[in-house]
Amino acid sequence: MPSDLIFSLRDVDIRFGKKEIFKNLNLNIHRNDLIALVGKNGVGKTTLMKIIMGNQELDSGELWSYPNLKISHFTQNFEIDFSKTVEEEMMKVILKDDEKYKIDIYCNNLNLNKKDKTDNLSGGQKRRIALAKSLIPESDIVLLDEPTNHLDLECIQWLENHLKELNKVMLCVSHDRTFLSNFTNKVFWLDRGDLKISPKGFKNFDSWSGELLNQEARELRNRKQFVNLEVEWAQRGVKARVKRNVKRLERAKQLKAQLEKDESSYKLAIKSMKPIVFKPSTDNSRLVAEFFKASVKYPNSSNNILKDLSIKITKNDRIGLLGKNGTGKSTFLKTLIGELEVSIGTIKIKKNLEFSYFDQLRNDLNSNKSLKEILVPNGGDYLLVQGKERHVCSYLKDFQFDPKRVNDTILSLSGGQQNRLLLSKVLSNPKTGLILDEPTNDLDLETMDLLTEMISNYKGTLLIVSHDRDFLDQTVNKIMYFEGDGNVSMFLGGYSDFLNHESNQKETNQQKKKKPNLKKEKSSDKLSFKFKYELENLPLETAKIEEEILLIKNELKDNNLYISNPDRFEEITKNLIVLEQEFEKKETRWLELLEMEEAINKENE
Repeated sequence: MPSDLIFSLRDVDIRFGKKEIFKNLNLNIHRNDLIALVGKNGVGKTTLMKIIMGNQELDSGELWSYPNLKISHFTQNFEIDFSKTVEEEMMKVILKDDEKYKIDIYCNNLNLNKKDKTDNLSGGQKRRIALAKSLIPESDIVLLDEPTNHLDLECIQWLENHLKELNKVMLCVSHDRTFLSNFTNKVFWLDRGDLKISPKGFKNFDSWSGELLNQEARELRNRKQFVNLEVEWAQRGVKARVKRNVKRLERAKQLKAQLEKDESSYKLAIKSMKPIVFKPSTDNSRLVAEFFKASVKYPNSSNNILKDLSIKITKNDRIGLLGKNGTGKSTFLKTLIGELEVSIGTIKIKKNLEFSYFDQLRNDLNSNKSLKEILVPNGGDYLLVQGKERHVCSYLKDFQFDPKRVNDTILSLSGGQQNRLLLSKVLSNPKTGLILDEPTNDLDLETMDLLTEMISNYKGTLLIVSHDRDFLDQTVNKIMYFEGDGNVSMFLGGYSDFLNHESNQKETNQQKKKKPNLKKEKSSDKLSFKFKYELENLPLETAKIEEEILLIKNELKDNNLYISNPDRFEEITKNLIVLEQEFEKKETRWLELLEMEEAINKENE
């Protein structure tokens, strides 16, 4: 064993009745490790601590520890003698007279009076005594279960530094993310019976764990694509009476069953996890926000308004949101700005991202204030409009307001006038992100032109909810379509491009439903040379297309491609759609010809 190794578990299994806590658990603890132990409730954190303390027997596996290893612990269930003073209670763990000074250190920094009787202390004060008693002894490993509970900020900051100075191995369970980030150098993450280890400390946990989950999700997606393809091919082969595909179908069904089991395990793993909001890297990333397998539902509701949403929003994206009322558009926007949390999945939001929000409900308008007070809340006659100084009256004129009304209250305005005023406020100095929820309501053509011009000049990330076709065609380059039942699709282009795509999709679906007219192409005795040649060559053609599809999909596995090279991403995505359509067409034709050949052979028998 390496000289710095002090504790090790090998292939450890732990079961409580039918419940499997650990299976083939392996871990090493080294000197100078400051470990954050994380995981959902019930995954085995307490059990692992008991194993280290020697209070939990192993069902199988090996445990090794450094000879005479000393372990102290602070748990939620501590014992305090209520007949003692604080000092007397701490003296129980003092083995040498020259260590008594430690009592003063802990009392001073944990806000305890060593002369106080313990029976007069609060629950929080008693916890601090128990915490001190776990840290005073000359132990090799200290186990800490929520040590920051009932500590004020000053005490927590002292404890962070003190734990690093003690020169002891620490294994800590805590809900305090900042505390863990500031003193740990390793993470033990218990997830579905597995232990995942990060050597970089909790400060990197969000990005590290997120990447592991993303990797798992990518693997599941790739497996799903493969399994679906296997099932589809095998089923078609069976339908076409190709006997060799029967075994392939059975194998595909087995793969599908295992996949469904693994997908269920993944969904359960992230179901109750707090959505991970990743800190962005310090580079000049174009990524603004990312939703990954995100589902959202309102409190006290069992139905997901959004389901398994995976999209990326990048700098300067201009997105139009379409869909019927109740399909999730407002829910998505509220989630994006942090008013709602995802129930399943993860979100990634760029640091310091702020949105200017035009809300059709006009919640940002104080009805008792004047037009001038809304636009110039700090007083004066001038405001900055997209970097240029404008007089408030002149700016209000742009939005069809009489300058004489500058001091009128919001209550005196109609609904349409209030909309125009809120638009003028939002567009005067928009933040790095701009959200407009039905901004064109109650606007005349002149004001529409002004709105379009101002949005066109806006350089940040833009999201618009609108059903005005012309307006969207002039302002957005992507469409998010909210289909209902939690489903959302993303399309490149404006509103007209979206309509063309929908029209083409309907036409394709209608063609698929039509049964092939075999009679016109069928010979009375055998396939014509033309059809026979086509039948023989179609498998080669589809194989070539399938190879091209696979190359593109492999390239798309790179999650950074969308950000690092958006033009390339757009190009190969379009190529992928064309290739998949061509593959489907040729595969369908091959099956038609197989059935034709079989029908002819049957007639000639």
